[in-house]
Amino acid sequence: MTLLPVGAAPALLTAIPSPEQSVWWLGPFPLRGYALSILVGIFAAMWITSLRMRARGGTGQEIYDIAVPTIVLGIVGGRIYHVVSSPWPYFGPEGNLADAVKIWEGGLGIWGAVALGAVGAWWGARRHGYSFLDIADALMPGLLVAQALGRWGNWFNNELYGGPSDAPWAVQIHEMSGGEAVRDAAGDAVVLGTFQPTFLYEALWCLLVAVAILLVDRRFRLARGQVVGLYLMGYTLGRFFIEIMRTDPAQMVFGQRINVWVSIAVFLLGAAIWWWRRRVGDLPARGAAERHTPATA
Repeated sequence: MTLLPVGAAPALLTAIPSPEQSVWWLGPFPLRGYALSILVGIFAAMWITSLRMRARGGTGQEIYDIAVPTIVLGIVGGRIYHVVSSPWPYFGPEGNLADAVKIWEGGLGIWGAVALGAVGAWWGARRHGYSFLDIADALMPGLLVAQALGRWGNWFNNELYGGPSDAPWAVQIHEMSGGEAVRDAAGDAVVLGTFQPTFLYEALWCLLVAVAILLVDRRFRLARGQVVGLYLMGYTLGRFFIEIMRTDPAQMVFGQRINVWVSIAVFLLGAAIWWWRRRVGDLPARGAAERHTPATA
């Protein structure tokens, strides 16, 4: 990578600026932009899910009752997926295995988070006597909002961008080290260039899919689990193309980034869930609280 030539500096005025710092210290305690983005997303998802559960006849308390196992296992799963799908920083010749647990430095894979988070939600639902599928369907729009907000953690870290771009919506990227931009001899932050803001594309796509799911869910009476299928298909449809645009290092499989193949597989899984749950025809009750309905799925 090279610095922008002097003549290219005016282009920065029409680009999205990135923070020159991603970590702030409150005494000995670090306040990280990445972590804040994730936390805001989690709280937003819980609030939206609570509203949707009440609208579906629940109490709204369901999501808070299962939050701990869902969040904890979701974070663990997200980190495991990231380490497995991007192994060289941890297992490569110059890797450091101890860095695998440094989740505060960034690196959560959405599919590991969804998979283990679902296990935590299922366990919590069974423990409290809730319908897992009712909660999962209620959660999907909020989860997409959480993903959209979480992507801004990548903006704080100056990471996950696409190829070089001079478009007005391109993002300015700094060379970062230790949570802040590297400085040149004059004390100015070193700018690597302006690039496609793939983090922003994904955030906007997540919000678009969330709105689409809300509209479909309001217009049609869907069977339990069909909203989950919509989420899997909708999110991966955009992620497939966004993943192709990204230029950060990734594990390659048959000439493509591993998450391209995962997106295809998860999209097909979502289509299968949609079709299966439609065939089952397990419609949720209208207006009747199901707090004590034993989970059957």
